[in-house]
Amino acid sequence: MSDFLIPRTPSAYDYQLLIKNLLFCPAVDNPDQEIVYRDQYRGSYRQLRERVRRLARLLTDLGVKPGQTVAVMDWDSHRYLELFFAVPMIGAVLHTINVRLSPEQILFTIDHAEDDVLLVNSEFLPILDQIRGRIDTVRTYILISDEETGAKSSMVPFVGEYEELLAQAAPEFEFADFDENTRATTFYTTGTTGLPKGVYFSHRQLVLHTFGVLSMLSTVSDHGSFRRDDVYMPITPMFHVHAWGMPYVATMLGVKQVYPGRYLPEVLLELKEKEGVTFSHCVPTILHMMLKHPHAERIDLKGWKLIIGGAAMSRNLCVDALKRGIDVFTGYGMSETCPILTFSQLTPEMLELPPEEQAAIRCKTGLAIPLVDLRVVDADLKEVPRDGVTTGEVVARAPWLTQGYLKDHKTSERLWEGGFLHTGDVAVRDERGYLRITDRSKDVIKVAGEWVSSLELEDLIAHHPAVAEVAVIGQPDEKWGERPLALVVLKPAAVGKSSEKEISHYIRETADRGTISKQVVLAKVKLVQAIDKTSVGKINKVALREKYL
Repeated sequence: MSDFLIPRTPSAYDYQLLIKNLLFCPAVDNPDQEIVYRDQYRGSYRQLRERVRRLARLLTDLGVKPGQTVAVMDWDSHRYLELFFAVPMIGAVLHTINVRLSPEQILFTIDHAEDDVLLVNSEFLPILDQIRGRIDTVRTYILISDEETGAKSSMVPFVGEYEELLAQAAPEFEFADFDENTRATTFYTTGTTGLPKGVYFSHRQLVLHTFGVLSMLSTVSDHGSFRRDDVYMPITPMFHVHAWGMPYVATMLGVKQVYPGRYLPEVLLELKEKEGVTFSHCVPTILHMMLKHPHAERIDLKGWKLIIGGAAMSRNLCVDALKRGIDVFTGYGMSETCPILTFSQLTPEMLELPPEEQAAIRCKTGLAIPLVDLRVVDADLKEVPRDGVTTGEVVARAPWLTQGYLKDHKTSERLWEGGFLHTGDVAVRDERGYLRITDRSKDVIKVAGEWVSSLELEDLIAHHPAVAEVAVIGQPDEKWGERPLALVVLKPAAVGKSSEKEISHYIRETADRGTISKQVVLAKVKLVQAIDKTSVGKINKVALREKYL
């Protein structure tokens, strides 16, 4: 087909899809709009652009060259936003280190990514001191500190502190053009088995993901929208899939941005009230913590648009949020997909339904966003019927999916078997195109030859008024093959009053009404103090199996 390519005038500008154009050619140019970090920094987009230039000058003066890797260990802050732009804009790779991993896992990711420069918040110096002598690649360390005395107790040879170095750097920098397929970011999936796996994304992929998400969120009238008059605050770590890519979307829209640092419910709620936050995203656990915090009782949460992802949102939690006036809806994706593939936005007719009926839709996985070819397929990669009943694996194609795992050809081929990215999620799709994840392929439970969805059983048990949190895993059984084991954390007020027998009776009553598979009556209920989570707040079912089986 090369004979049919458009002719190109030699002097025509070859416009590449580079991250710098999200900053310098935004949808809304709003130089005086605010960018806030807790109560410690209040700047503007004009300052953001200058600080990005200074940071680029600082890094290049320190010897960072295109293709080298700059890593960061920090909480969500204005500094992290500056790194989101400056590092890839000089042709280097930004490695966002998951600070919730163990020291040994962090050491693995630093060496595996071949980090050249490491910026580290003073809070994480104890971790760095544990592994410093075994880091093979890093040659330059920069301290990030909210306190003037942050580095006194460390033996790390820092070249200086971030703000001081930035102030000394020249405010001019010309960002060169280069191929849009240049790698921009690397981070590591937290995983629940084995070593973390590195995923990576190019400038082109991040730009297209930004446009895909923006087009889905900005075309609706109000519900689930993200527009220039919104105030944005991430409640998903910036080290995790670029905070779902939303800081790039927010910057392109020129909206006020609020960065909360470490996620403490009282701080998040106070910032929401003080700064007028209207748009955020988080995992269900964080939403639950915020709604149950005493501060939530005195704060008006009405009109807060909140994407929930990372784990299934229960209908009970959704209804609680809706009753507080929160416009909550599901977003779906995974580390390998940059991450967003779908949103569960409602039509105007659906918004007229009662909260309980809306919740059933808002908790679905939703509709694919533009440019996403999303399919539910059988073992032969043939699409299953869109009948809301027939299950299959979710596979995808989109211009922003990771092209593989870093230095792991074998696992990369399995990820992309048959030319589709395999999510490992089991789902059904209805006639309107709405996707509903029923389970992870590795988490479905086979009881007497019948498949039981652990997610559906979790959602059922979460509706019990005494239940604060629940996780369901499969338990080997000689008679039935497997049977569900429901691990339940009670609400504080229910401790000592509700029992395993009471919740088992509740499951049996629901099954008798025919709203869920009869096989769930075989579920065993166990009351526990807490449920293990991964570093990004997801229920860690591998750890739960090891602990309780």
